[in-house]
Amino acid sequence: MGLFDVTQAALDSAMAGATQRQQLLAANLANANTPGFKRSDLDFHAQLAQALDAGASPDQIESLSFSPQTDTTTSLTQDGNNVDVDVESADLSTNAVEYQALVAVAQARLKMISSAIGAAQ
Repeated sequence: MGLFDVTQAALDSAMAGATQRQQLLAANLANANTPGFKRSDLDFHAQLAQALDAGASPDQIESLSFSPQTDTTTSLTQDGNNVDVDVESADLSTNAVEYQALVAVAQARLKMISSAIGAAQ
């Protein structure tokens, strides 16, 4: 097993997914008043879980590409826009907290590796 195992690859991939989702959610909010705009979201959790369940290698996990989905089935306003500002704001906050947690776990893992390397010298 290398220094960067499946767990580290999953953390890296999850951080990339959370970053991509944050950008999508911010774009949704920015277009809340754009006629005909349809919101997009990203379920990187499901794609990542599927890869992990399939026993993907660290390289396969790190090369995952997450696909956003556009919600074309709903409309909240007469002009066809389906962005709910309250929902998007809550999703942004939730996603930001999740990203911060992922970063904290990744930092803790790297600190443990650094300590182990320092102890071995």
